[in-house]
Amino acid sequence: MTENVKSPPILMIALAGLVVTAAFALFNLATQGHAAFNGSNLGLHWTFPIVVYDYFLLTSTGLAMVAALSLIFGGAHCQPLVRRCLWLALAGLVGGVAVLALELGHPLRAVWAIPFSFALSSPLWWKVIFVIAYIVLLLVVFGRLNQGGGWSGAARPPAILLLLAALGVTGIAGVVYGSMTMRPFWSSGDVPVAFIFESLLGGLAFAMFFTYLAHGFSQERMPSPLKGLLAGMMPKVFALAIVVHLMFVSSRALIGLYSNAEGLQVWQHLVASPLFHIELWVGLVLPLILMLLKATRGNGAAQALAALLVMISLFIARYDYIIGGQLVPLFKGAWAPPLLSYAPSLTEWSLLLMAIFLANAVNAWGESRFRLSSCEQGG
Repeated sequence: MTENVKSPPILMIALAGLVVTAAFALFNLATQGHAAFNGSNLGLHWTFPIVVYDYFLLTSTGLAMVAALSLIFGGAHCQPLVRRCLWLALAGLVGGVAVLALELGHPLRAVWAIPFSFALSSPLWWKVIFVIAYIVLLLVVFGRLNQGGGWSGAARPPAILLLLAALGVTGIAGVVYGSMTMRPFWSSGDVPVAFIFESLLGGLAFAMFFTYLAHGFSQERMPSPLKGLLAGMMPKVFALAIVVHLMFVSSRALIGLYSNAEGLQVWQHLVASPLFHIELWVGLVLPLILMLLKATRGNGAAQALAALLVMISLFIARYDYIIGGQLVPLFKGAWAPPLLSYAPSLTEWSLLLMAIFLANAVNAWGESRFRLSSCEQGG
């Protein structure tokens, strides 16, 4: 059946929202500078824009993993999913990098200063190198899938490299946090692995939700291979990914609550927050139930709702992880409270909306330009 993509209205709405939010953020940054962010000299330096950037980056690499794994192992029946995941990965990366650029004091300087610093001992240096390779491979794989010829023959070799690059970006992002021994909340050897599974779950959730969005939340408007994928294998894989991520979240919380190590007392604060319980019960347990019950597993509305709830849950988890890891002051004294307090400023909230509108504008343009669900080569 021919797809009925609703991209033009979404594109217009996204562009209008992008203009408003970007103008507001740029004006505040031009007049206030970095003071527009609610950071703290007591140790809370990575604020809401870093949360937004990391969320979009890990979502992008998760989508690339889903696309690469489908391309390498899935066969032709995964074709309608692959190109949408690749384009969504690119759209998410654009949104996240735009926020990071506005968070940095001199973003253009970072473009050349970081790669050419050759700081081989720094995880951040390796992260930048892997991100560059990741962007190039993302464009190469998507380009080859839009050329004539066999569907996956030319794209499979670079897809293997793309999978390795996505794993590298995600794993090194985990190393950046996990290697910070002065932050016990972050420091752990399992963080890179947890990031990879969290990223993969986000990729599945975004792929499922935006597939439904592109087809007016109706399975009847989807091509039959895509409909079969959503009615068969994909919700089961989605449920498995939720279980694995839920195990990481619950085990870290339980160990954090049980431990008396300095720096982990922040878990008492996080678990007492309503956001944590929304993340856990509404954003993970409820979608898992929807994907386990036969009555809802193959239902389009239930799948879209489960995907949306997981997307929200992962954002809360990213916020709790990055901000929560900084709430214990690095240096304590009479001038510092036991836990720092933080709330995003209006400028920081506007950057989140800007990223959402920008990513949706890029994705909607791709939907209308490439017909991403088409089973024909090149759309």
